[in-house]
Amino acid sequence: MDWLIEPFQLAFQQRALLGGALAAMALALVGAWVVIRGMSFLGDALVHGVIPGIALAVLFDFSVLVGAVAAAVVMILGIDLVHRQTTFSEDTGIGLLFVGMLALGVVLISRTPSYTGSLTSILFGDALGVAGRDIVVLGVVLGVSVVASVLLYRPLLVLAFNEQKARLLGLRPALAHWVLLILITAVIVGAFQTVGTLLVFGLLVGPPATAALLVRRVPAMMAVSALIGMLAVILGLVISYHLDTAGSATMALIPIVLFFVVLGLRSIRPRSAAAEPRIEGVAQSVPDEVDAEDGQ
Repeated sequence: MDWLIEPFQLAFQQRALLGGALAAMALALVGAWVVIRGMSFLGDALVHGVIPGIALAVLFDFSVLVGAVAAAVVMILGIDLVHRQTTFSEDTGIGLLFVGMLALGVVLISRTPSYTGSLTSILFGDALGVAGRDIVVLGVVLGVSVVASVLLYRPLLVLAFNEQKARLLGLRPALAHWVLLILITAVIVGAFQTVGTLLVFGLLVGPPATAALLVRRVPAMMAVSALIGMLAVILGLVISYHLDTAGSATMALIPIVLFFVVLGLRSIRPRSAAAEPRIEGVAQSVPDEVDAEDGQ
């Protein structure tokens, strides 16, 4: 067991473990809704959308959290503007802002004296550079994610199944949608220091997608997703320590590999077992839970 314990004997490795675990749990909770609602493309776009705000914060020496949140708000409003003012689908606005915000961010970063170092840190994070303030931020983000997921569980669940039904039940789907966008932004901003803006998407979608292959109900999906995320952090740090690989990238890669392992195992199961319904966008379990809620 020495190979497992040895990496965490140093203080900075312990901070990396704690910060990574908090980030993984927050990303897993919010990522479950992203997977259920089929918002992965938007989530990926938001990951890139925060880069200009972070770049401005580096250039003008103010809080990167403020810069990232401001950039995410601009991107969300821009997507909404394109969708409302044109006949294009929402995906068109997402695609335009996806590339535009990423390019703008790189252009801004290129103005910094330490261009290469700043770009690498922002895009790929620094798992071993997690500080006490980062852990505090991640703790707050996790707390907000848990509270929001509990309080908005039914509105988000019904919205994932049927927006019209959510409206008829008075669940204010538009508000629930905007709150979810805020949560996605919050977990991305909170976790970028640990896994980077580009790699954070692996922990946002990878664990929930894998959990969706294993369980049917949303609470179970969130719990399994959180466990997978924390496992990815632990294994990622251990592997990066012994093999001298990038910690953030290793953590982000593990849930993706695990997803395809689980998918492969499912494909070789008997046909009847493989045909069991699973959470997948608007899955079989979603209407089951909605009906259960309505019956109470």
